[in-house]
Amino acid sequence: KPAKRLSTDSTNSHEGATGGEISALEEAFRKFAVHGDTRATGREMHGKNWSKLCKDCHVIDGKNVTTTDVDIVFSKIKAKGSRTITFDQFKEALQELSKKRFKGKSDEEALQQMHKLIEGKGPVISGVTKTVSSPTVSRLTDTSKFTGSHKERFDASGKGKGRAGREDLVDNSGYVSGYKHAGTYDHKVQGNK
Repeated sequence: KPAKRLSTDSTNSHEGATGGEISALEEAFRKFAVHGDTRATGREMHGKNWSKLCKDCHVIDGKNVTTTDVDIVFSKIKAKGSRTITFDQFKEALQELSKKRFKGKSDEEALQQMHKLIEGKGPVISGVTKTVSSPTVSRLTDTSKFTGSHKERFDASGKGKGRAGREDLVDNSGYVSGYKHAGTYDHKVQGNK
């Protein structure tokens, strides 16, 4: 039943406005709606993504519109018992916030300014791959300081030896283990002639 309602809403939403304006706004809505949720379809937006949209698109300015205002508008617009808003409810929420964000402008002008802030934008991803360099971790992962059986698992550059470092592999070269000049016999014999 909700899917049918959404399809009729989307056909009605294109009336009364230019197609490009709606599609750019709807595209931004869908990008934010699916952000961080692998099961999201892009037809409904959660409150968390609504807040992210308002922060990333600079709807929240800290003076006229705050995070609290954004949360209140979301709670007011969404259906009772629902956790998401549809695209039409999203437009209602923008209209409500535009009056607050752009005081002194007409409702239509404020709404256009609000649409300009959001159109064509997507979620900003920052600081996701940042790693913290801690002296404790670097000390524990420095292979040059390993001793005992752990030392045998890594070569001089710190790269792991793989299977050779984990298992005792039989060396059939004819040399005693630990002999440093293996394979130099022919060179020594020819060098003396």
